[in-house]
Amino acid sequence: MNMVSGKKRISDYKPIVGEEAISEIMNLAAGLSGKSCKHINSTREGGGVAEILQNLVPLFNDVGVRAEWDVITGNDEFFKVTKNFHNALQGGDIDLTDEVKRIHISVNEENAKRMSAAGFDFVVNHDPQPAPLVNFLKQKNQPWFWRCHIDASKPNPVLWKYLSENFVNKHDAMIVSMESYKQKNVSIPQYVIQPSIDPLSEKNMDLTEAEIEKKLAEYDIDPDVPIVTQVSRFDKWKDPKGVLDAFEIAKRDHPDCQLILVGNMSADDPEGQMIYDSIVGECGPDVKLITKTDHVLVNALQRKSRVILQKSLREGFGLTVSEALWKGTPVIGGNVGGIPLQIIDGVNGYLVNNVEETADRIGRLLDDPDLAKRMGDAGREHVRHRFLITRNLRDYLRLFTRHAPKSG
Repeated sequence: MNMVSGKKRISDYKPIVGEEAISEIMNLAAGLSGKSCKHINSTREGGGVAEILQNLVPLFNDVGVRAEWDVITGNDEFFKVTKNFHNALQGGDIDLTDEVKRIHISVNEENAKRMSAAGFDFVVNHDPQPAPLVNFLKQKNQPWFWRCHIDASKPNPVLWKYLSENFVNKHDAMIVSMESYKQKNVSIPQYVIQPSIDPLSEKNMDLTEAEIEKKLAEYDIDPDVPIVTQVSRFDKWKDPKGVLDAFEIAKRDHPDCQLILVGNMSADDPEGQMIYDSIVGECGPDVKLITKTDHVLVNALQRKSRVILQKSLREGFGLTVSEALWKGTPVIGGNVGGIPLQIIDGVNGYLVNNVEETADRIGRLLDDPDLAKRMGDAGREHVRHRFLITRNLRDYLRLFTRHAPKSG
């Protein structure tokens, strides 16, 4: 089933990225005329993968490569298992029992009974949750790509052996977000395709000052009090407790400011409610937690905030950094994963390694609006050249061209 509605035009991006970039995309697409691709992941809402696909799939269709997006379904037991996989890919411990493996494989086998990859020239299988589908749905001469969005620079070796031997190496290539995420014991080609944001999506489109203030008023957020914001899932790796601690330190010298933590509850992340519950009791009157999915609110906050945080302890990429930089707001981010690709320390934001550094950099940006403005301007241009959806589309078209089955 096709999860994507609405019509996007590649030509709409020409004023943003320039004619040369659009021409390259159209030339690549012309070489793939009549081809098709299917993307598969584990949730249609919540998290960066879903957001990327919501915006990317329509653009494939617009340039002439038929694209569909399918989502596997599973029960709480399955998503608890795959959340543990996520943590273990980032180096955490895991008890990989036969029952855990059975749950992972059997849920995919059930999904395969209602899904089909027949008729598609390429399949992109996102992250560990649907990885076993390659064993059930792959067609002859049909390239499958396993797209890992997670920081797998130091994966748990037990889990990686299970994933790579049973599923990953049965794909035709593996896609990661950074060179450091490539694996040594993989028998298939590995490519780097960095994630992207869509500058024309509801979350990133231009807003007037009146629209921003109206949206903030809906959530009882005072636009005249300096705002510090972190937008991320309620996940231990996003370090919401560290964010609270850094804010409390920063407030000693900047008592007139407020902290907003925005994070939706993704269907494939059963730990979200637990993390939320662990911090809600520690929030003072100047801290607001928001769990409602509201892309316009995120847009407004990323524009109105004096400081955006992404204080991750581990991070596959962290697209909320590029989202904020695109809006001309400096970002303080953990010096991990894909964040250093987006933040140039001291130029468009700051990279930090602990709570104390985070608090110090918050204070610097609150004290110096001119510095924040210079950093924000630099951040927007950095994102324009490296992290917009047109570049992501181009990279996929190049990949498909390389792996297109030879005719005859």
